[in-house]
Parts: sequence; C-alpha cells; structure tokens
Amino acid sequence: MNQPLRVGVAGLGTVGASTVRLFETRSNGISANTGRPVRVTAVSARTRGKDRGFDETAYTWFDDAGEMAASEGIDVYVELIGGEDGPALESVAAALRAGKHVVTANKALLAKHGLALAKLAEENQVQLCFEAAVAGGIPVIKTLRESLAGNDVDHVYGILNGTCNYILTRMQEDRISFAECLADAQRLGYAEADPTFDVEGFDTAHKLAILTSLAFGTEIDADSIYVEGISSITLADIDAAEELGYKIKLLGIAQRTESGIEQRVHPTMIPKTAAIARTDGVLNGVAIDGDFIGQVVLVGPGAGGDATASAIAGDVADIARGTRVAPFGRPSGELVPYNRARMRRHEGGYYIRFSVFDRPGAFAKIAVCMAEKKISLESIVQRKSKAKSTAGGTAAGAEGAGDPQPVIIITYETTESAVKEALKAVEDAGVIATKPQIIRIEAPHEQK
Repeated sequence: MNQPLRVGVAGLGTVGASTVRLFETRSNGISANTGRPVRVTAVSARTRGKDRGFDETAYTWFDDAGEMAASEGIDVYVELIGGEDGPALESVAAALRAGKHVVTANKALLAKHGLALAKLAEENQVQLCFEAAVAGGIPVIKTLRESLAGNDVDHVYGILNGTCNYILTRMQEDRISFAECLADAQRLGYAEADPTFDVEGFDTAHKLAILTSLAFGTEIDADSIYVEGISSITLADIDAAEELGYKIKLLGIAQRTESGIEQRVHPTMIPKTAAIARTDGVLNGVAIDGDFIGQVVLVGPGAGGDATASAIAGDVADIARGTRVAPFGRPSGELVPYNRARMRRHEGGYYIRFSVFDRPGAFAKIAVCMAEKKISLESIVQRKSKAKSTAGGTAAGAEGAGDPQPVIIITYETTESAVKEALKAVEDAGVIATKPQIIRIEAPHEQK
C-alpha cells in the first residue's frame, strides 16, 4: 500500500499546532513504521496568519472545517476544535458520512454523542479513533480496547485531570491554599480563565464515561456519574490526610457491582503507598483491574500539546496500517444499556470534618447520630489551635465556650446513604457551625 495517507487537521490551537509540527518532524519515521507515506495536507482554523510554529502556506487552507472534512483531498480528519456540539459535531459527522476516518481528542463530544458517531463510523466502514481524548499521551484507550481484550475488567480508576492534580500536589507540598494554587495553575497555563469544568470534576467525568464504556461494554452515560470537585478541599484536609497516611486525589472511579456499574468522581483519600498516590503534579494515572492480568497502572503526561499530539499520531498510524477495531471495543449494537448501580460500601470508609460548637453534649450528639445509622467510628481526632490534636477526645473543653472547634472522625465501611442521613441529622441538631467536609477513603485493590 503505497498511496499516501492524507491528513487534515481542524483546530490549530496548542494541540493542533503541535500535531502539525509532529508530522513535519516525524513523517518519515511514521511512514517507515506503518509501511505507507503519511502526511498532513490540509488545515483549518478560524484565523490565518498566526505564528503557530509551521508554515501554513505549505498546506491547503480551509476556513470551513466541515468543508475540509468532506474534501476529496484528505483521507483522515483530525478534529481538535473542541465542544460537544456545533462545528466539532457537524464536521466529524460530515467526515464519517464522506467515508473519512476520524481522529479526535474531544472527550465532551464523545461523552455526549459517542454512540451515535460510532454507529455512523460503522455504517460507513471507517475508523473513529480517540486515544487523545482521555489521559493525553497515556495509551489507556488502546490498552482497554485491545491489549486487555482477554481480560474481564471489574475496576478502572484514576487521576484524569492534570489541573486538579497539580493543585492538590501544590497544596500538599507547599502548604498553600486552593485559591493560591489555582491562581498559579492559571498563570502557568495549566488551568483555564474559567476553571469550573476542571476543578468541579466535569472534565474527569467525561473521560470516565468513555473509559466505562470501553471497560464494561456499556453505552456511554456521562449524565449518570456522581460528581464532586476539589474546590472545597482545605489545608486542614491536606494536613489530616498527611497525618493519617493518605494523599488526597481527585479520582474517576468505575466498577462493576452486583447492582450494576458504578461511576463516580470525587476527592479521595488513598494510601501514600499506592501507585496512584505517587502520581503528582500535572501527570495523569490510570489503574485497571483485570481477572487475568491483575492490576495495570499507566502513568504519564495527561495534557499538553506534544503529549496529546503523540496520541493523535498513534491513532493516525493505526489507520495507516489498516487496523480495524470498533470504536468502543465491540460493535455499537452490542453495547448494553448502562445500568446505574447504587452507591456501594466504600472499602476505606469516610473522613468527615466537623466544625463543632464547644459546648457540653455537642460531640455526644454527633456520636448518637452516627450510631443511629449504624456507622462505626474507627478514630476521632479533635484539632485545636496551632494544628495541635488529640485522639479520642470530645469537642467540649477548648478555650472560649461556644467557639467552633475542628473535629475529625474516620468511619469504618458504611453506605453512602447512611452517611448522608447521619450528617443531615447532625446538621438539624444545631451542634455544628458549617456544613461537614466529607472525603471518601479508598483502599486500592493493590493494597488488599
């Protein structure tokens, strides 16, 4: 097969520009590796003439991405426009209908329209590839879809957002607040001007929805994911985790249970010894548990122009080789409807931080509320001024009767519903000053 594979790149931001430069630099190597000439022939963006690190006049320019997607001058359409609808969706659909292979890094598009686009790709006998949509340069899509095909996966979880991981790492290492860390992340380009999508967990949820479909053969259902972000995490929580032998990470978790598939995104305390806990800064990490392989942990750069371009190039190379694989690992018609599981018992229990009014009977009331919901307490820590703490005390007795005092409890295994009901009873009792902080404690399978 000596006909060149002609690639069109739509969207010339950080990732798009890196992708074009990668093919300029590595075209010969990719061609040698695949046995077929591979080159970018066309590009599309909203504006011309920007300094993107390559000569845009060397390529056919399209003002309209949809026009390029259906053009006879390309064989592969690389969509890097972004967004779940609009030009991204329209151009990808146009490319698939025109018999063009599609490579995309657009997790929002896939989380909302992945099943429909997979059907369209199958109908037109072309490939829909999206390695770059989850965890940047880490080959987690290929690992789940192809390399672990001989395994029955029951658990996949990981750090899927570099912005959140950077913030939590800085909070722990430099002991600075969430707000300070976020400002630094924005200054360094790790966070957007409006960071809500990242720090409130929605970016992680989109990526988790894709991994869930690949791991368990289900239709994508991002709307069913339980989502919490990291904006409520304080230095008090970071310090408590440190003392208890944990790190706090924002995890996306999907697992098979007796009642269905559970998907959740939330801050999590995990043992410092776990591989995922040692994944710091802007790195991403994904752990996959299979029945034959045991656990596989993949760690690497989860974002950035070059890392994402690397994943895009890998998908293009597969297309050049003639690799044929269903987008979500099996034909779209064989993906089963997503069956949402009830929130299960958490292996490591819960960390709960209260701000308790320092008056007689306050902590006793908390203990009663927990006992009434059959929640057993593993440990109790009362924090006082200057970060001093004692184990097993009550909230009463500190200076300034009535002033709120931090009290931390660690529970044994319990249910999500029991914790929520107990905390509602505590709030109704009027013995705490603010809403309790709750962080789940996960014991990764590797720790068993």
